[in-house]
Amino acid sequence: MKQKINVLIAFSAIVLIALSAMQYYLVKTAYDYKVEEFRAEIKDKIAKITNDYSDIDSTIFNKKDIYYKRLAENYIYDKGTRAMIKKALLSNDFKAELTRKLQQEFNQEIPDLKLDFAIVLNKFVIYENTKAADTIFAEKPLIGNKLYGDLASLDDAFLVRNYVGTTSGIANHERISSDYKLLTEDTLYVSVANWEQIIVKRMATIFVFAIFSILTLITLFVVAIKALIRQKKVSDVKTDFINNITHELKTPLTTLSVSTKILERKEIREDDAAFQSIVATIGRQNNRLQSLIDQVMSNSLGHSEIELQKEKVAANSLLLQIVNDFKVAHPTVQIDIDFPLNETNLTLDKFHLTTAIVNVLENAIKYGCRNISVKTSIDNNLYNINIQDDGIGIAKNKQLHLFEKFYRVEQGNLHNAKGLGLGLYYVDQIVKAHQGTIKVVSELGKGAAFNISIPSI
Repeated sequence: MKQKINVLIAFSAIVLIALSAMQYYLVKTAYDYKVEEFRAEIKDKIAKITNDYSDIDSTIFNKKDIYYKRLAENYIYDKGTRAMIKKALLSNDFKAELTRKLQQEFNQEIPDLKLDFAIVLNKFVIYENTKAADTIFAEKPLIGNKLYGDLASLDDAFLVRNYVGTTSGIANHERISSDYKLLTEDTLYVSVANWEQIIVKRMATIFVFAIFSILTLITLFVVAIKALIRQKKVSDVKTDFINNITHELKTPLTTLSVSTKILERKEIREDDAAFQSIVATIGRQNNRLQSLIDQVMSNSLGHSEIELQKEKVAANSLLLQIVNDFKVAHPTVQIDIDFPLNETNLTLDKFHLTTAIVNVLENAIKYGCRNISVKTSIDNNLYNINIQDDGIGIAKNKQLHLFEKFYRVEQGNLHNAKGLGLGLYYVDQIVKAHQGTIKVVSELGKGAAFNISIPSI
């Protein structure tokens, strides 16, 4: 049974992990889709502003084109200027003005988003009619090649579009005349402030549903596993109880069976003394059976269902009587008492409380006790009864279950002390019925102390 439960728990955990992974994948896919959708939205808005960013200010871009042509023609005249071209392009005089105008246009047309941008130069290629294309430089987009914009890094930015510009002209210098074409490629990158938060807000419903689904799955998993473990525990308790009640019933039933057969013998019926002895035995065993049945029936009640017959009782005197009677039944056990000189009067059910105290004392003897001390005290309107024994003690992990119905402390997988597991449960219910509390303090090999507190008013 335990192995089946472990397999079921492991399988359920794997299924839960798989479903969680699938849910994560779906959310991640939806997130990626929303990111692409958001970027496409930004691209469309920027495209509506201008298809060619030179439309922003034609005067500045005419100056830019003239500047580019001059750099190209200088190179055609003097190939030694190659190293200077890139530096000259990146340090142009109209960088600040064009950046301001583009940023102003974005702010006006897309006011609900804070945009940073950068236009980086990727290519600068010169084509001469009689010569092969001369690539001054062609690089992957780098923030170091930024022509315009205030964007500090491309790491958190996305590409909006590429702008390819072509210019043609004739380079005339002294006796040199050459037709040429100039090709440049710029790339516009945009970064939106707090874009992750924008995406998350748009996915709020999906996130809430995903989290709710996962939490529901986990809750159902935990509830199911707890119910399964609880069911196994109930099954084990039931099996253990049946085994123990069977053991307890066998002795009186066997004795009754043997006694009945003896009574069938003629010589026993004719011997009055023997006959009376057998009848007495039958009576005792019958009482024992009745006692077992009553114990099961009475201990099946919870504290809220117990009807107490309360009366005013001198508590210390009652405890002394209980201890003295217990000494008669167990003469080999040493019981020391420590009661205050002043008597304490309590309103309680004498019969039930007596039975509860006796159950605690018998439980101590059942688990190897030879010395018991019983102390009482009054503290904060509580009448405290402390019963300390020197038995085998109770492990910490067992103490939480000590007052559960049918629970019995075991050593390994064996119950060394026979019983139905109802004694301490009964004690707990009786104390609760008196609006009191019971606690246990114990360590293995160091005995146990039961502390019962009952309101004194």
